[in-house]
Amino acid sequence: MKLGVVGLPNVGKSTLFNAITNAGAQAANYPFCTIEPNTGMVHVPDDRLDYLGELYHPRKVVPATVEFVDIAGLVKGASRGEGLGNKFLSHIRQVDAVVHVVRCFEDENIIHVDGNIDPMRDIETINLELIFADMDTLTKRMEKAEKLIKTGEKKYKIETELAAKVISHLEEGKPARSYPFTDEEIEIARTWFLLTIKPVLYAANISEEDISLGESNPLIKRVVDIASKENAQTLVISAQIEEEIASMLPEERGEYLSALGIERSGLERLIQASYSLLNLQSFFTIGEDECRAWTINKGTKAPQAAGKIHTDFERGFINAQVVPYETLKELGSITLCREKGLVRSEGKEYIVQDGDVILFRFNV
Repeated sequence: MKLGVVGLPNVGKSTLFNAITNAGAQAANYPFCTIEPNTGMVHVPDDRLDYLGELYHPRKVVPATVEFVDIAGLVKGASRGEGLGNKFLSHIRQVDAVVHVVRCFEDENIIHVDGNIDPMRDIETINLELIFADMDTLTKRMEKAEKLIKTGEKKYKIETELAAKVISHLEEGKPARSYPFTDEEIEIARTWFLLTIKPVLYAANISEEDISLGESNPLIKRVVDIASKENAQTLVISAQIEEEIASMLPEERGEYLSALGIERSGLERLIQASYSLLNLQSFFTIGEDECRAWTINKGTKAPQAAGKIHTDFERGFINAQVVPYETLKELGSITLCREKGLVRSEGKEYIVQDGDVILFRFNV
């Protein structure tokens, strides 16, 4: 999973990126501090994998990972190449989903590129630039498809008509992700690689002082309202708090979060929200050599899940020996699960569930 962290200059996105990745990306109080994207790999926190590691004491415990990409700040005119626009647009095309950091705090010591704090305006600034870029992409695709209609292939007429409808939708200032695509249409739309069709998580960045307000904060309410209209999600997070957590020892973090009245760190909540956004889940493989978490799309069948481990596993798939994590935890050993007949043998049509502990049998 590759998440692009975007936002206007000086909204706290590089500070947040540094805190959640410890990658040491430069963060400073001036526009375009980030030019080339910084990247950082983050382990996905998962109590289930921690338990399996304690149960089996393997040589290695390998968590799932998320790659965060800190992309250059954007300004008006990016779709026309102004500022670092062309680079911004090319970098955002390469990510699976977008974490759009929106400033929702006042601080006279941190300048805002537009002079004052207005989440609605800030979101609109970036969204419009992405919409303009998508309109340009669709216009070119439509022109190409129109020329190919004369070949008699029905798909070009369908593509032309759909592109025209989506352009009209974009002209209303609405992102492509809020267009009501049918199943057939979404398959066509995916070939366009539109920027505004990517899933978006708005990270409403607040100060530590405002943490008690939660979503009653009027600035947060504006972000939530926008997100609800365009099939996006909102996460309230404080880059300032995450920065402090990142500098603490692991045993100190829980006490600090409890003092603030927070159950989980922003990183944990961000990853959980991202999994939900991208319709992802985890399954586990266990053994004395390695306990490992694997990330797959919800709805993935057993052979394709096996293919995440190795292509030979999918090619020579025989069956999957499956036990739900909760069952394994309750009984405490795979041996007891087998004795009680709770390890199921599943075939090629089995849809893997979140938390499944699986041994794949294959023959190549």
